[in-house]
Amino acid sequence: MNGSPEMLASVDACVARICGRAGPALRVAAPLGLGKPNVLLNAVYRRVAGDASLRLDLFTALSLARPQPASDLERRFVEPFLERHFGADYPDLLYVAAQKAGTLPANVRIHEFYMQSGAMLGVESAQRDYASMNYTHVARDLVDRGVNVIVQLIAAREEAGRIRYSLACNPDVTADLLERMHAAGAPRPYVVGVVHPDLPFVGNEAEVEAGFFDALLFDQANRHTLFALPRANIDPVEYAIGLHASALVRDGGTLQVGIGALSDALVHALLLRQRDNAAYRTALAAIGAQVGEGTPAARLGSLDGFATGLYGASEMVMDGFMHLARAGILRRRVYDDHALEQALEDGSIDDVLHAHAADALYACGALGPFIDKAELARLIRFGLLPEGTQLGFTALQLPDGGSLPLDLGNADARTQWNRALAGRTLREGYYLRGAFYLGSKEFYAWLRGLDGADFDGLSMTRVSDINQLYGGRESLDALQRRDARFFNTCMMATLLGAATSDALENGQVVSGVGGQYNFVAMAHALAGGRSILLLRATREHRGRTESNILWNYGHTTIPRHLRDIYVTEYGSADLRGKSDEDCILAMLAIADARFQDGLVAQAKAAGKLRHDFEIPPAWRGNTGKNIASALRQGELASQFPAFPFGSDFSPAELRLLPALARLKALSASKPKLAFFLLKSYLRPSRVADGEPLMARLNLNHPTTFAGKLTRRLVLAALAG
Repeated sequence: MNGSPEMLASVDACVARICGRAGPALRVAAPLGLGKPNVLLNAVYRRVAGDASLRLDLFTALSLARPQPASDLERRFVEPFLERHFGADYPDLLYVAAQKAGTLPANVRIHEFYMQSGAMLGVESAQRDYASMNYTHVARDLVDRGVNVIVQLIAAREEAGRIRYSLACNPDVTADLLERMHAAGAPRPYVVGVVHPDLPFVGNEAEVEAGFFDALLFDQANRHTLFALPRANIDPVEYAIGLHASALVRDGGTLQVGIGALSDALVHALLLRQRDNAAYRTALAAIGAQVGEGTPAARLGSLDGFATGLYGASEMVMDGFMHLARAGILRRRVYDDHALEQALEDGSIDDVLHAHAADALYACGALGPFIDKAELARLIRFGLLPEGTQLGFTALQLPDGGSLPLDLGNADARTQWNRALAGRTLREGYYLRGAFYLGSKEFYAWLRGLDGADFDGLSMTRVSDINQLYGGRESLDALQRRDARFFNTCMMATLLGAATSDALENGQVVSGVGGQYNFVAMAHALAGGRSILLLRATREHRGRTESNILWNYGHTTIPRHLRDIYVTEYGSADLRGKSDEDCILAMLAIADARFQDGLVAQAKAAGKLRHDFEIPPAWRGNTGKNIASALRQGELASQFPAFPFGSDFSPAELRLLPALARLKALSASKPKLAFFLLKSYLRPSRVADGEPLMARLNLNHPTTFAGKLTRRLVLAALAG
């Protein structure tokens, strides 16, 4: 801890302090994602870029950037949306733009361990300076990099004349880094907290004292719109993946889920399972989900609603957890007390104590035989006794004037305790723990609106706690994370169970390992834990459909010896402990029918599949067309809208999106695009609402040939 931090009122003054403390070689650490103070980082970048005598090494991850249009048509659609969604004042990170343009100064290097998916493919400086490491190893590995400055966006809240501070969206690495540097005898970095007035405040482990920082920056220049993810659409294939995955979740269990359409689809399926269980089961049947005896769904999950509810222990906290909490699914609370947690798991007690709670707690050892000062503090902390209870010489004195015996060794004493405990609700229970948060504007508003038990039950904490079992509380974590389902996504998987999630076989990094390995390893370490990797069975690449299930691939993120469960739109494959041939068969069953024969031939050629094997007729039905048809028929269609959680697009933009997506797909093949254009000239399209839509794209009165051509293409795509 530092003393009282210096209060700074301007970004320029803060940059001067940073340069004065760090000297000519700035080695700056900044959180991943939302926790970056963009305005301050941009000012530091400009200062270094303009002075060749200085050097900047920035250690960070997930440098969020607004999407950049790749064509004139995309620009016409995207730019008005971005200004409305992010505001005209949003400070894009200057170093990101310089990286992509290839203009990063020689005295600036950006070292990221996780990148915005696909954003830096082909960007040489980003690819060279990428550091491949597990999220939990970041603090350890930065100690040796000589970090001398830490900058972080933080939240503040004034209560009763006192300002409280929170690491809010990113308590993931900072505290661990400072502690590790101190333990290593390294100089303390200059720690700057940049207060953002709209950043949602989170208490518990994320809250820190003012002395945590060397400087606090309150410049109004930081009052820009927070980076908010636009709410995405979900297509039928993604919905099918979510449905299959949701059947693997067990009531009373633990949930880790990431971000993106597949995670949204999983959350939507869990909501449907709770809200309309009959429709949920109908949907599973429609997509051919295998849920009978012996299937992964029957052995590991359930199709019923949630009576106990789930506990969230997730690297990232995002919109999905908000929806699950609102629906009453995310409600199982865990307590940082081994004896209480064991009693809850055994069913000895519930969150609301029953009439014989003292007997039950005493019998299982969660209530000691004699109450001393330490035990009294524990009982008050977790709500078993009221605040204000005092320890006397022979009895506990309750605030209402009553008393309780200190010795619980006889039945009469426990009878008194039974009466005192009956109906009391346990306190300090968490329904959700995470290491960083990022989401939509609606999600941030939800976080700001949390109060009472809902606020107290959310804890943002260190990634070293969330993403692994090490650190001295392994047995408690194992109790809390019972029946854990760690959902992550991958790009490709092999028939033998290896996953490719972060990079291509030529070494180009798409994103990063992040916490995926951590969760896979933890699933294998926890009794009842399972790692579930979600992926689409196919992808579109340069106008062609390719399989995401391969025989082999030149890069591996998760090795085959850690194989567990994979889910595609065609079902789930449980590979844990299986022979290679059984793994191949399970993966073939969830592969797209168009690629099964080729995969079978490769497996047979390698001697991994018996030569008389033939693909069962049922597997031949694994087509995207069948999935789309199943979920768009009858009453099911209303259960699977394109934007189940609402949209940040206007009605006109929602109307345009399918047409623009169609044109983008056509543009991958010049012959197909030329043929489509020819048809549009031979049969001009008439669209009833065409003019307002053209006005949205500023194509209502094009004057150039390119503009007129674009208008014709869009109208043709709208006409279908």
